[in-house]
Amino acid sequence: MRYLRPLALILVTGILLCQTPADPWSKSEFVEPEVIAKLLQSSATPPKIICVAFPLNFKRHLPKAVYAGPGSKAEGIELLKKAVADVPKDADILLYCGCCPMNVCPNMRPAFKALKEMGYTKVRAMNIPTNMPTDWYGKNYPTEESTPAK
Repeated sequence: MRYLRPLALILVTGILLCQTPADPWSKSEFVEPEVIAKLLQSSATPPKIICVAFPLNFKRHLPKAVYAGPGSKAEGIELLKKAVADVPKDADILLYCGCCPMNVCPNMRPAFKALKEMGYTKVRAMNIPTNMPTDWYGKNYPTEESTPAK
């Protein structure tokens, strides 16, 4: 019996340490890549697409995407603010990164939170479960190539 309390404490501590950061988006604000790919291949007006990845990850990117820098860095959030400076608060905005699996991505959550705090009401996050090469490029979804400005 005296071992149960320490064991319970260890288990609870382990569970808390293994949890991923709370997602700032709702289920309806979380979009799968195939939904975006179909939208980009249709005649519908695409959302304002913003890449919040590290510069190397923007070499190949979604069509008409704007590079805003890594959301995990203050400079990236400042670039994000500049990228949306002329965008109406009710505009459809899609954020994506793809540097790593979504559950550990350092860039998406801060960028999403920043846009919401700025008053943007239609922000969505693209789910990249693995990374962009696997979840977008490997499926031959629409892509452009370029180098972000430094």
